[in-house]
Amino acid sequence: ADPKLIQEFIQAIKLTTESVYTIDGPINYFRLMSAYDLIDRDDLKFPKQSPYLPKELEDPQQIFKQISTGDILLHHPYESFQPIIDFLNQAAHDPQVLAINQTLYRTSGNSPIIKALIEASRRGKQVTVLVEIKARFDEANNIQWARQLEDEGVHVVYGIVGLKTHCKTCMVVRREGTELRRYVHLGTGNYNPKTARFYTDLSLFTCKKDITKEVAGLFNTLTGFSLTPSFKNLLVAPFTLHNTMQEYICSETHNAKTGKPARIIAKTNSLVDQGTIDNLYRASQAGVKVDLIVRGICNLVPNVKGTSENIRVRSILGRYLEHSRIFYFENNNGSQPHILAGSADWMPRNFDRRVEYMIPIENPTVHRQVLDQIMVANLNDEAQSWKLDSEGEYARDPAWNSK
Repeated sequence: ADPKLIQEFIQAIKLTTESVYTIDGPINYFRLMSAYDLIDRDDLKFPKQSPYLPKELEDPQQIFKQISTGDILLHHPYESFQPIIDFLNQAAHDPQVLAINQTLYRTSGNSPIIKALIEASRRGKQVTVLVEIKARFDEANNIQWARQLEDEGVHVVYGIVGLKTHCKTCMVVRREGTELRRYVHLGTGNYNPKTARFYTDLSLFTCKKDITKEVAGLFNTLTGFSLTPSFKNLLVAPFTLHNTMQEYICSETHNAKTGKPARIIAKTNSLVDQGTIDNLYRASQAGVKVDLIVRGICNLVPNVKGTSENIRVRSILGRYLEHSRIFYFENNNGSQPHILAGSADWMPRNFDRRVEYMIPIENPTVHRQVLDQIMVANLNDEAQSWKLDSEGEYARDPAWNSK
């Protein structure tokens, strides 16, 4: 910038010259995100990919029937986000549906999610939406959505004072015969059809009573109807998530010391929480094999003799942004290994300052899907993996650097 302009500017806002930092390049790299769509050069872009739509979800009118036959897992963007939109659209138009509860952290412009919620309200259904107005970069958008929803008769709430609501869930209450049945969608990503095309995330549909009852309790907590929540199946921050995660890590440590099978695999966006890192070090020292797939910040140092030689850390950087949070604990006292998926990273803000959840994956078919199709595939992905060494440097496998 012109030195004279800089001087006038810092005088106007009463700064010193020491407060001015010069960088070599653009200030706002986020603006470059729009360049991809503005430049018409297919030869410079990834080949277009059409997400797969499972056959059981092809007919939106049968979506509640399909969920009632068993849990359904979707892996975006490889599988379509459309069933989530269909789930809400069908709930809006189905005369048997009485109520919809929804959390909104981020969504897209001209959102079909918002349209479905408004349509449901217009049709006389009880619609409650928790809008997180402090979602970074989306504050203005979310305030606009909240006002629009309120204008259409939707009951809009803003969560618990002092806590950001980051969990992603939707619950539909439907009358079936003489009973009421809850159907729930739980996701690791936002209700945003646009980012669902290039973020990897999981979506789980279920109507299992033990899970849906606790999701209802979560909504009661968020809307102020319950001040003393109780969760036995869901792990919910800031109530049970951090302590239970530490218990699972410590259980693997104990198993390794007593000669039982022990292994931890964690796929997360960031690993910052010091208590978790310390427990992972102890697990490594006990002989637990630990594989961490951390896309972003990782404060843990792997491959340090006597401390973390049993820990491997990799970051997968490819066509899609790795966004799902999935955690695997081997032994689970000799029964089926624990697999959990949800909205929380291993960071203090997720454990202590946000409302988050983790759901246990117990359905055997879904369990195998998550383990075999996602976790094992990530661990075997050499083409897109960058491995972290004990000096804090990332490097690709030398065999791939020449390809």
